[in-house]
Amino acid sequence: MTERRPLRYAGRIVAALLAGGFVALLVYGVLSKAQDTTIDDSLARSRAVPAPAFELPVLQPGAAGSPAAMRAAPALADGRLALRELRGTPVVLNFWASWCVPCREEAPALERGWREQGRRGVLFLGLNMQDITDDARAFIRDFGLTYPNVRDRGNEVARRYGATGLPETFFISATGNVVAHVIGVVSAQQLRDGVAAAQAGRPLGVKEGGERRSTR
Repeated sequence: MTERRPLRYAGRIVAALLAGGFVALLVYGVLSKAQDTTIDDSLARSRAVPAPAFELPVLQPGAAGSPAAMRAAPALADGRLALRELRGTPVVLNFWASWCVPCREEAPALERGWREQGRRGVLFLGLNMQDITDDARAFIRDFGLTYPNVRDRGNEVARRYGATGLPETFFISATGNVVAHVIGVVSAQQLRDGVAAAQAGRPLGVKEGGERRSTR
């Protein structure tokens, strides 16, 4: 009997190590996917925060004609867009996907906003994520979207912005700071207020919009 005790103790030690390792991996997984609240926390204190950088492939370059489109054209020409290339232009950054039903509700309002604000030098930029390319392009065609769109195959950029659902819209000043955030479908008034904040570089805060879907 005494000879078996070391084996029993060794078995218990191995089991404890395995359990500890599992817990460590679980905690790491939770932390690694945790929402980044930096932007919302700063806006809640009426402080603008630098917009997280990204560089993504262009899904659609958008229609030419407006001053905002003309400014963005050189940055879109090579098929990739880095946010830093838009410095000097206020940006309305909208996260969306074709499978997101609320995004379909929101799309016409965004297009109307773009047609109005693009003439005033404000760039609307769609960021399609977690989507199938053909489905995303069909969505753009169906709703007649003429503002530029980029594509993130996953949700890396959304995580950096603290976006956990779709749609979500961030308003970025010409100096590259996030000044407002709307969670859910953005209303026409929220769109106007956010654009005004981006043009003035004035923090507006975080606003609750309409319906949204969780990211995948």
